[in-house]
This record gives sequence, C-alpha cells and structure tokens, in this order.
Amino acid sequence: MLFLLFQLDNDRYALPATQVAEVLPLIELKHIPNAPAWVAGVFSYQGAPVPVIDLSMLALGRAAQRRLSTRTVLVHYPHSGVQGHLLGLVVERATETLQCDPDTFVAYGVDNNDARYLGPVLADPRGLIQWIKVTDLLPKPVQALLFPVQEAI
Repeated sequence: MLFLLFQLDNDRYALPATQVAEVLPLIELKHIPNAPAWVAGVFSYQGAPVPVIDLSMLALGRAAQRRLSTRTVLVHYPHSGVQGHLLGLVVERATETLQCDPDTFVAYGVDNNDARYLGPVLADPRGLIQWIKVTDLLPKPVQALLFPVQEAI
C-alpha cells in the first residue's frame, strides 16, 4: 500500500494514498468565522467549496509553517455515508511516499480520546511513522459546520 508522508514538527505521519484525491501547493483560503482555530478556511476546487483544516494547528496548537514543502492535500472524507466529500489538509514537509504492507503498522499503546485520528505506528530506521485516520479527523460539531446536510426545498 502507498502512503503520503508528512511531518508535524519532527514527527512523521502517513496518509493512505487511496484517500488522497490530489496534492496541491499551499492555497489562499477564505476564513470561516466562528470555526475552531484549526479550521483554516475554504476554497473553490473545480467549482465546489472545499473546507480545509490545518493539521499543525489541530495537533500542535500552532499554524503550519509556510514553506515550499507545505501542501494542501485533498482527501476523500466520508460524511453521512457519502464518499464524495473533499476535505483539505494543510500539512508540512509533504515530500515523500512510502510503500509498505499496512499490517506492519501496530497499535501505539495510548488511548488518546482527544486525538482519535491518530492511528497505529510503523517503526523504520528514522523513527516512528504514525497513520492518520482521515475518518476520525473531525468531531461531530465540526462535521456539521463544514458539511451541513442539505435539505430539500
């Protein structure tokens, strides 16, 4: 299985490539008032609005550093049983991929209910790589804010 690797500070993380729709440069966003600080904003992608979250702000409490390797990664985010939603993730140092058996990732032994998106880890010569579970990134209230249910008129 192929993974896109990125960093938050000096720690490495992985997103399954099957969940990645596209990797874009860092994009200018429209701010969303009253959203959590880690909701970076929204932009138009192929004519449709796409919400974006800053993983550095979510995980570390600081905005992602603006550098050449900082990217906006569009991922397929399932919501309300619909697979068609795109969610943007601002990530730092998104410059590598990793091909490995997903079964080589193992539970890391911490029950972190406030960061359910943190999945199992893989040890390699440079240290641990942690799997990010896209489906667990957004708490229910933020899902409702970013992906409101459209009512029929």
